[in-house]
Amino acid sequence: MGDMTTAEIRALSKIIDELDYYKILRLQPSAGSAEIRQAYHANSRHFHPDARRRLDESLEAECTQISKRVTEAYCVLRDPRRRQAYDAKLLRKEGLRIQLAEARAAHQRDSVLVRQGRTAQGRDLYRKATEAMADENWPAALQNLQLALTFESDNTFFKNQLDSLRASHPSEA
Repeated sequence: MGDMTTAEIRALSKIIDELDYYKILRLQPSAGSAEIRQAYHANSRHFHPDARRRLDESLEAECTQISKRVTEAYCVLRDPRRRQAYDAKLLRKEGLRIQLAEARAAHQRDSVLVRQGRTAQGRDLYRKATEAMADENWPAALQNLQLALTFESDNTFFKNQLDSLRASHPSEA
């Protein structure tokens, strides 16, 4: 990362809130976990307040602000679920920052949608499949899960349910 001048540190602290997490860590959105970790450690070592003890107080405060944002960026980008929620937020142009609780809530909301279905048809057919499973009507359960997948072919939860049902009731499949 190299040593930054006082003017560069001050300039960065003024625009830090306008940068997304990838720009803060100087990464491409396609960066892997090893790259994210390396970028974090490089930035953290450079801006951590302990590394800048000899600075005047105003510059020390600016480095602390930058260091906090570097840590925030790392906490989000290193976790695949948080990163996915953050990337979705960036695509929707809903801001450059995400609170960890917000990322967790987005993941939980997405998980529920996947489990229950994202489309009205998928939800309805999955509900019918679960009712058929409760009644031990395995052919109907299989049929409804297969139909649900025609509406949501990328729903891994539905696929796993279907595979599990086929494995536990091979004579019905």
